Amino acid sequence: MPSQETKNFIAAHRNDDIRSLALQAKRYPDVDMREAVTQIEGWQLAKEKLPEWAATEGLLYPPRLSMEQCSSQATALYKARIASGNQLADITGGFGIDCSYLAQRFEKAIYIERNKTLCDISQHNFGLLGLDKIEIINGQSEELLEQLPHCNWIYADPARRDSSGGKVVALADCEPNIPLLEERLMSKCDKAMIKCSPMLDITAACRELKHVGEIHVVAVNNECKELLFILSDETVTEIPIHCINILKESSQQFCCTMGESYCTAYAESIGEYLYEPNAAIQKAGCNDALTQSFGIEKLHPNSQLFTSSKHLKEFPGRSFIVEGVSRFSKGEIKSLLNGIKKANITIRNFPDTVQGLRKRLKIGEGGDTYIFATTLYNGEKVLIKCRKP
Repeated sequence: MPSQETKNFIAAHRNDDIRSLALQAKRYPDVDMREAVTQIEGWQLAKEKLPEWAATEGLLYPPRLSMEQCSSQATALYKARIASGNQLADITGGFGIDCSYLAQRFEKAIYIERNKTLCDISQHNFGLLGLDKIEIINGQSEELLEQLPHCNWIYADPARRDSSGGKVVALADCEPNIPLLEERLMSKCDKAMIKCSPMLDITAACRELKHVGEIHVVAVNNECKELLFILSDETVTEIPIHCINILKESSQQFCCTMGESYCTAYAESIGEYLYEPNAAIQKAGCNDALTQSFGIEKLHPNSQLFTSSKHLKEFPGRSFIVEGVSRFSKGEIKSLLNGIKKANITIRNFPDTVQGLRKRLKIGEGGDTYIFATTLYNGEKVLIKCRKP
């Protein structure tokens, strides 16, 4: 725990630049500057990522790496909507964000963490947050698993760093190794929730894991943040993939079935509206399911853009009003752009980069105009000029 002098310093300087503070240690001999900088930086990160925690006075924060790796408040709340019951065990406790929100949906909770410092921080924080029903255990989850009582749910967020500190993605490279631990895990619970990197190949993970009952792809503000694999002993013939895009005021949800083939309708021409699926749907590979669910047409098998003659307010992604389309010829492009000096450019299945196209078109970044460079079903390269509805 920080000394009173250090606490006072933290309170007085928590909005200051941490790099500047770190250079002023000699001016404050009674302050543990390293600890102060850690706590100030942690609070500054929490203010955006964990607003409820940042609003609670006296919480302790771990070093930056743990803050970066922990779940956000938004994704933790989403997990808490999925799981509930009598008893929960979080076998990779970490900073305790997920455990704190999940525990509120259970009568009892067990937090297991191998890092003693994180255990101490969580013990302190859970007390301030009124989460007295969480039992904290310092130890290796693989060794403690046999001692666990049977739980309704087990939660795991395997560490995605190797022994050298480098990032890893594959399940077998993470700690604990969930595929290796899976059968022992399932003998101790009704269901398990495994949080994985958004970079993980979903199909490959389903080959490694034998008990996948459903999958959740979670994005926040159209950035894919995590994959959740729900493990169960129930027999599942079709695995549902839930795509969630959490926005500031609402959320977009869509569900499709893993591996199912959908009859995709392709557009002969571009309609009045253009649609781009959100990041969760694109990660899940559920794009083709949208044609049947929303009656829209796809521009090309690899473009992941759709069109329609009507506006679909409930579409899970971005929607635009089409103002014009041009083939990739100087005359048509000049007519389409008509003196536009800046625009937001998106490349979809097109032989150039955003930077390269921006240079060729001599257009700056920003503004209210949106330009999509893509390929149509007939192979034609086009620019689509749009604006938001």
